[in-house]
Amino acid sequence: MLHYLNTKPPVYKPTRRTFLTMSAGAVGGLLIGAVVPHRSVAQSADAGDAIVTPFVHITPDNRVIVLSKHLDKGQGAATGLATLVAEELDASVEQVEAEFAPSNPEVYQNFLFGVQGTGGSTAMANSFDQYRQAGATVRAMLVNAAAGEWGLSASDITVANGIVSGGGNSATFGDLAAKAAMQEPPAEVTLKSPDQWVYIGKSFPRVELPMKTRGSVGLFGMDAQPDDCLIAVTARPPRFGATLASMDATEALAIDGVEQVLQVPQGVAVIANNTWTAMQAREALALEWTDGSGETRGTDDLLAEFRALLDEPGLPSAPRGDAAGKLAEAAQVIEAEYAFPYLAHAPMEPLDMTVLYDGQSAVFWGGSQIQTVDHGAAAGVLGLDFPQVAINTRWGGGSFGRRATPDAHLTVETAMIGKAWLDAGNTARPIKLVYSREDDIKGGYYRPMALHRVRAGLDADGNISGWEHRIVSQSIFTGTGFESFVVHEGVDHSTVEGTSDTTYAIPDLHVDVHHPPVGVPVLWWRSVGHTHTAYVMETMMDELAQAAGRDPVEFRLAYLGDDERLAGVLRLAAEKAGPAGPEGTFRGVAVHKSFNSYVAEVADVRMRDDGTVKVEKVTCGVDCGVPINPDNIVAQVQGGIGYGLSAVLREEITMTGGEVDQENYPDYLPLRITDMPEVEVHIVASTEPPTGIGEPGTPPIGPAVANAIFAATGQRLRDLPLSKHGLA
Repeated sequence: MLHYLNTKPPVYKPTRRTFLTMSAGAVGGLLIGAVVPHRSVAQSADAGDAIVTPFVHITPDNRVIVLSKHLDKGQGAATGLATLVAEELDASVEQVEAEFAPSNPEVYQNFLFGVQGTGGSTAMANSFDQYRQAGATVRAMLVNAAAGEWGLSASDITVANGIVSGGGNSATFGDLAAKAAMQEPPAEVTLKSPDQWVYIGKSFPRVELPMKTRGSVGLFGMDAQPDDCLIAVTARPPRFGATLASMDATEALAIDGVEQVLQVPQGVAVIANNTWTAMQAREALALEWTDGSGETRGTDDLLAEFRALLDEPGLPSAPRGDAAGKLAEAAQVIEAEYAFPYLAHAPMEPLDMTVLYDGQSAVFWGGSQIQTVDHGAAAGVLGLDFPQVAINTRWGGGSFGRRATPDAHLTVETAMIGKAWLDAGNTARPIKLVYSREDDIKGGYYRPMALHRVRAGLDADGNISGWEHRIVSQSIFTGTGFESFVVHEGVDHSTVEGTSDTTYAIPDLHVDVHHPPVGVPVLWWRSVGHTHTAYVMETMMDELAQAAGRDPVEFRLAYLGDDERLAGVLRLAAEKAGPAGPEGTFRGVAVHKSFNSYVAEVADVRMRDDGTVKVEKVTCGVDCGVPINPDNIVAQVQGGIGYGLSAVLREEITMTGGEVDQENYPDYLPLRITDMPEVEVHIVASTEPPTGIGEPGTPPIGPAVANAIFAATGQRLRDLPLSKHGLA
């Protein structure tokens, strides 16, 4: 998300008061800024004889519990943080677990956002030093406890694989937890040097795999089932922005198990004893809607309006040199127009959130991705102070950006339902709001639709001579709490990222943008603007290379002289892919920097007899700084490729008269297992600070495949998805 900020994270320097204050919050309830008596937590019934810190808990039974301030929705953040703690703590793999930290932005802030939240592939970049320091701090406390117990100096104590030893004595972390909890945390700790790393750079096992393998109860937000819990579903307007004109709930209320039908600002909420009953009752509602100021245009109408804007100058974004002048002198000019549809996130687990509100306090359960925004919004809706609200973060069954909403609309809707339930005179009970797959896909918050027009020139020697690039797309950040970080002089950087800030050495480059107002809610989608800008940049670079009669890899390298890391992954991917792919395949290449990481992909595709395309193999070069967990990097690149390929092949959201046409996987077609290529990932051994990996694998796959299809067919594909051209 806010990967545009490059603020250096502050050094984590714990104090005794911080440990105790946040320990109380983590173990016994949220206490922000409370004064906790010395040693109270270590001796409390909740903590037992444990050492409890904001980021690490060590229990008497020798478990090391790492509190993840970042939501893990499948991207491996919890494992990454556990790896960092285990490294500096010298814990054993078997004893390390992970739980989610409470909502407290004072302690669990994402330094790159200014709030507690996860996104923009920032988890490891944000937490690399902080969690290592947390592990080293707890290790020092254990060492000091052992030294005091055995009458030794701290220098006589060693720690390895979860065992503390010295002077012929040994103890587990659990054995020493109570005494360590009495220690004053050191003001400074020394972190290991890379040559001392045991886990970082290796493949630490995923901490949640045992829970997922066992199907542990209550793991995901959808699993939340507090005692006496009710289920809510909402009937929302068929067009974005429409409002309820009339309602007849007679038939719905007659269904056995229906508890209440309540009007809320989002529509009409049906509350029942179970999900099926709630959904059946929703179908029985007689509702009439008025469009009001709602969006009534279809996607064809919007495309026509967007295309008209391509003929008008837009807001400039970091122009370089004299693009127009160079194009006027160019020996050859290539002009191309590109169209990208709205895209749904479509995670496996649709949205859900559970609330227990009693008029004095509220507790929420769900896969909260920006806890501070959800927390503050809930408090505002319910008229509560921040400490009166608790957010219990659960594992997310996918997100791709969908659970990180700047308006906290899911939490707001859940809070409003909880409040309406209580205002109707009912006794406080937990209520879980559930989105169906149809609710999710038809519910908006899409990757914005975008049009691009590019005019790029070549001089007589085949060098780039001018590049004009215009984009028309809705702004994601305008009107949100994050606007000041990303929108400058009217330009939403998330729309132009990867173009105006390209590291290609194109001296005469002009990028401008239009942000037309549209009543379709939009949101960041895995790799945000890079999803379409990389496609345009990399297919145009390929087209220019072909027009200049130059090798596509060599042509790119000629313009990457000042970006050795991007050039490095391109060389790596090309080398590992070899001179040719499997027999009968055609090859395309793309390279792109996003979220401060560098990824190149070489795609080998085969044209089937029926005219469709099969991507056989993708060879990747990846540089994301220090590779904390190589297995997870490989998995994230594989997943990013699958997700990007899914969108490129068949996915699109269309509207007719303002109503969304797609409803579920049969008509919003995700990648099939038979579509997934072999993916070979090669990771650069780097000592640079770690950067993002959840998203950077996605942008290059589309253009790499498109360039391979050109090699096979001579056809340049500029209107996605590929199914529009009979290729998928």
